Amino acid sequence: MEPFRQHKGIVAPLERANVDTDAIIPKQFLKSIKRTGFGDNLFDEMRYLDHGEPGQDCSQRPKNPDFVLNREPYCNATVLLAGRNFGCGSSREHAPWALKDFGFRVLIAPSFADIFYNNCFKNGLLPVVLPEETVERLFRAVEAEPGYQLAVDLPAQTVTTPSGEVLAFDIDGFRKHMLEQGLDEIGLTLQHADAIRAYEERRRREAPWLFRA
Repeated sequence: MEPFRQHKGIVAPLERANVDTDAIIPKQFLKSIKRTGFGDNLFDEMRYLDHGEPGQDCSQRPKNPDFVLNREPYCNATVLLAGRNFGCGSSREHAPWALKDFGFRVLIAPSFADIFYNNCFKNGLLPVVLPEETVERLFRAVEAEPGYQLAVDLPAQTVTTPSGEVLAFDIDGFRKHMLEQGLDEIGLTLQHADAIRAYEERRRREAPWLFRA
């Protein structure tokens, strides 16, 4: 997983509350367990005018011209600004996979659903919680200035606006460390691979009957 420390990017506004995981990546696309290939179907029902199915060539599908990610410069956005309770619904990990595959690195909202919030850290996304009035103010700024960019500094736990305003955010220290180092639970465990192998070899010597076929 790619480490996250600082990021600056165009902000795409999705000004709606309670966007659930089925809206982020609809259920028909959940057959794959790979972490890549979901970006073309991110927000599929909002993004396209037809019904999407796995394996379709999305470049040939009719797009909704009113959906934000179908418009310049937001199709190149790497920061998503959303309403409260973003990522509610099921626990599917495909939702952060799709957001990451599209190109998003940072999500900003007044609140996130708990399981979705945890899944973001496991997949290299930084979910930033800011006060609702601050998020509303950012929506107005993005609306007034297409191409509006935010700079996010994870070690400093800050979001900086183009005017130089610095917005602080809280984050759990362990999650912060994992994201800065580009680690998920498997990666964290593999840091102790030598100790694990040494323990297994010692147990084979001490209790060989446990390892008989």
